[in-house]
Amino acid sequence: MTIAAALAAYLDTVALARSANTARTYRNALRAFRQTLDERRLPPETTPVAALPEDAVAWFAAALKGLAPATERLYLTAVAGFFAYLAAENLARVNLPRVRLLIRQRGRRSGIRLPQFPREAIEAVLTYAKSLAERAASEENPAARLRDLRDRAFLLTLADTGLRVHEACALRRGDMDWHEGRAVIIGKGDKQAVVRFSQRALRALQDYLQARSELDGASGRPLRALPLFARHDKGAGKKVLPVSTATGRNIVSRRVREALGPEAVGTITPHSFRHYFVTAVLMGSGGNLKLAQELARHSNIAVTQRYAHLSDDELDRGYYRIFEEGRDEP
Repeated sequence: MTIAAALAAYLDTVALARSANTARTYRNALRAFRQTLDERRLPPETTPVAALPEDAVAWFAAALKGLAPATERLYLTAVAGFFAYLAAENLARVNLPRVRLLIRQRGRRSGIRLPQFPREAIEAVLTYAKSLAERAASEENPAARLRDLRDRAFLLTLADTGLRVHEACALRRGDMDWHEGRAVIIGKGDKQAVVRFSQRALRALQDYLQARSELDGASGRPLRALPLFARHDKGAGKKVLPVSTATGRNIVSRRVREALGPEAVGTITPHSFRHYFVTAVLMGSGGNLKLAQELARHSNIAVTQRYAHLSDDELDRGYYRIFEEGRDEP
């Protein structure tokens, strides 16, 4: 088997076992890995996979130095997975401890960056989102009315649940437990999780679905199988089609533009609402990291700890008392 054939087989296993986002990242990583092998005169199309040296990991690490450290780590993880696949399938004799050692020695550690997001601007967008219900009531175009109600519910859902944008877009009506105010989802890492919804998000969702009831009823499909957030554009027509992740991002961009102006587009993304959610939990719970970790579904509490400084109002007040109160202007 050639290196190219082994790479293709490995990517097939990744596509079956991992999320679409992970599979896409691995494809990009192994495309760059193939380029490195070509430059080292080991063309993947003709070189037997048994001839692939472990030193190729070191070559690849050196070729990645122009990328961000986090991207470098992801790409090296993908290649390490490929070598592990070769060993598991008996396609080549691989010294896996040496492969891992090469990665530790050559790979850079990405720095820990504190999450940054414009909290006040997000709250202004949410205030604007709530006003969309009034605009929808006077809207004559049925599709535009549904878009206003959908986007209001979508933004409030992002802010009050901590859902990732692809998780929100994938929700079906049957995932919701309206009585308990929660939904069961398949989240990051294909893990099942329970997500809680606030009363304002639930009301916005119910307003939207009530306005959509005629469309849903004519779909000929069970209500529980229909998407929670649907498309309302010419391409969808009278079909009830789910919104894509790209549409979810466009909803945020459009409403940010309307609420704050064109200069604010790009400063708030769907993930900004997740940052907002985690910080709101920490501030409302007196800094309960465990609670924030569980509600945000962080597998590692170290991720949650990155938000702790953003919720510590006592530090802000203490700093102000020390450095600002009673000081004369220079």
